[in-house]
Amino acid sequence: MNTSFPTIVELLKQLISLESISKQEGATADCIMRFMQGLQIPVQRYLNNVWATNQYFDSQKPTLLLNSHHDTVKPNPSYTIDPFTPLVQDGKIYGLGSNDAGGSVVSLIAVFLYFYDQPLDFNICLAITAEEEISGKNGIEALLQNVQFPKINCALVGEPTRMNMAIAEKGLLVLDCVVKGITGHAAREEGVNAIYLAMHDIRWFHTYQFEKQSQWLGPVKMSVTAINTPNIQHNVVPESCSFIVDIRVNELYSVDDILATVQSHVTATCTPRSTRCKSSAISIDHPLVVAGKKNGLTYYGSPTTSDQALMHFPCLKIGPGDSARSHSANEFIYLDEIEQGINIYRSLIKALIL
Repeated sequence: MNTSFPTIVELLKQLISLESISKQEGATADCIMRFMQGLQIPVQRYLNNVWATNQYFDSQKPTLLLNSHHDTVKPNPSYTIDPFTPLVQDGKIYGLGSNDAGGSVVSLIAVFLYFYDQPLDFNICLAITAEEEISGKNGIEALLQNVQFPKINCALVGEPTRMNMAIAEKGLLVLDCVVKGITGHAAREEGVNAIYLAMHDIRWFHTYQFEKQSQWLGPVKMSVTAINTPNIQHNVVPESCSFIVDIRVNELYSVDDILATVQSHVTATCTPRSTRCKSSAISIDHPLVVAGKKNGLTYYGSPTTSDQALMHFPCLKIGPGDSARSHSANEFIYLDEIEQGINIYRSLIKALIL
């Protein structure tokens, strides 16, 4: 089954026009359902996740997952156009979610439709999922745990990579850290200043180097991104100081490895917000990567996270658009990037041997 490029662009315009901030994706899920049903494609929905399998699905064959997300972040406050009014101008389509990850969504839908009624040596499952931007539990993770969802062998994860292959992806560990001191009056030699105690830990986060450096992702990167005390008075020695640490983990360490090292070096109580967003990598000898190399695609390590972190099978992150535009004001994607994405996805799947 084939569908025209103008039809795919029209679908993207419809998705942009509907608010789909994480946890509020019902309208875009409805839109995708209507689009697929209008083409007589049997489609299913679980929460705000929409999925379908190819016409000749055979549970005895391996299954390739085509996945991207239809949720967005909140609009950047610097927008000068309406983020929910799609604007096509100068070969670009503007609007919230156009680049991250609307371009991937509609490209993967187009490719799924292209292969839908073709006999293949493997199955194709399309899943357009929710809550990626917040690594939520009601997105791809919930769908993979649904008993009706097929067993997946490997996946193409649609994110804006300029159609280069991201063969490794950094994990994310966010720590809420608290240091306790003793309150006192700032005019006298009283108390133990929690800020000064926290400075020792913050200095460690700034200077410590994890030994293992990845060929694709480089070193583990730790950044203190916020600091706070409960004080509202200038003359009180603070009894506590809290700070947030953003840690980007390469594939050579587990999140638990990083957490154990941190806890052995700092005095602060460090509480992880989640340990779910693990680093990941796919072998350069995996059939997905081999198929990409046959099509002349380059590969690299991605510093940004995606739902790939929640998938426990080989994944290749690749999609139209540019990650540098994600979450920016006046977000856009070039129309020819979408067309190129569709063509490359098709060629990659045609060359795939599972």
